[in-house]
Amino acid sequence: MPLSDDENRILREIEESLKADESFAQKVSSSGLYMHAARTVKRATAGLVVSLAVMVVLLQVHFLLAFVAFIGMLSLLLVIEKQLRLMGRAGVQDLSQSFRRPRVSVQRRFRNDAE
Repeated sequence: MPLSDDENRILREIEESLKADESFAQKVSSSGLYMHAARTVKRATAGLVVSLAVMVVLLQVHFLLAFVAFIGMLSLLLVIEKQLRLMGRAGVQDLSQSFRRPRVSVQRRFRNDAE
């Protein structure tokens, strides 16, 4: 069933208002959807490296303390695995493509599209 003229006008107004809101456009872009999970993976990876170094140091002190650091490493690995599963294959691909693309501001993109 086709939309009425009133509904088409309302839909165009909504589209224009969403295009004007740059922060919203960034949040719902394909790369913006996965940025939280990517940040979590980066932080967990950094924590993994730190806990590995702590484990090596603690091996010289006592093996039980090193075991606690090892358990921390395992928990960080589980966090990384969970976030990658939540992102899925499409999310990882979208995120990797967004890192490869040159960064152009949203405002400049809209300005180029308008011309």
